[in-house]
Amino acid sequence: MQSQTIDSAKAELNHHHAAEAAHAGHEAHPDHRLFGLIVFLVAEGMIFMGLFGAYLAFRSILPVWPPAGTPELELLLPGVNTVNLIASSFVMHNADTAIKKNDTKGMRTWLAITAAMGTIFLVGQVYEYTHLEFGLTTNLFASAFYVLTGFHGLHVTLGVLAIVAVLWRSRRPGHYSNEKHFGIEAAEIYWHFVDVIWIILFGLLYIL
Repeated sequence: MQSQTIDSAKAELNHHHAAEAAHAGHEAHPDHRLFGLIVFLVAEGMIFMGLFGAYLAFRSILPVWPPAGTPELELLLPGVNTVNLIASSFVMHNADTAIKKNDTKGMRTWLAITAAMGTIFLVGQVYEYTHLEFGLTTNLFASAFYVLTGFHGLHVTLGVLAIVAVLWRSRRPGHYSNEKHFGIEAAEIYWHFVDVIWIILFGLLYIL
């Protein structure tokens, strides 16, 4: 009887030690989320660089660029859109700064403003599409223009959805704080990436 009691106590103690070891191993597990995000953005950046390289190759090979007869692009709307997108990066950074001060209300406000500015950018891009005097298959420049701006517009859309998702999750009390805010940081890094890509794109399509 005593032997069974001792064996039972040993089994319980071993189970307790195993649970503690498993818990400690779980806590010691490294967080690779930021690394994964960076790898993803590097891959996306390589795709954009490939598209930019193809555009520059077309430009250097053809004797006239854009091809003769291509209507000139307007600069006013894209310029306003560019200023709006650049400004939204600063607004997005304010959201990250706010949560690091445990200012959840301020974080939500800045995120909502950023999402609205991103939506305005997309509306402006659609408006530009509907007023362009060339279509996707008009010539090589037109095709490159729609592919580059459309692919970037897709990324802006994903960025807006990510910000909305962060806003939705922030409804839960304590979900984000000064010690736990990776979702906000990830959305901010992605948004800065989208911003930088647009600056390069704007220079290639509208300025050069």
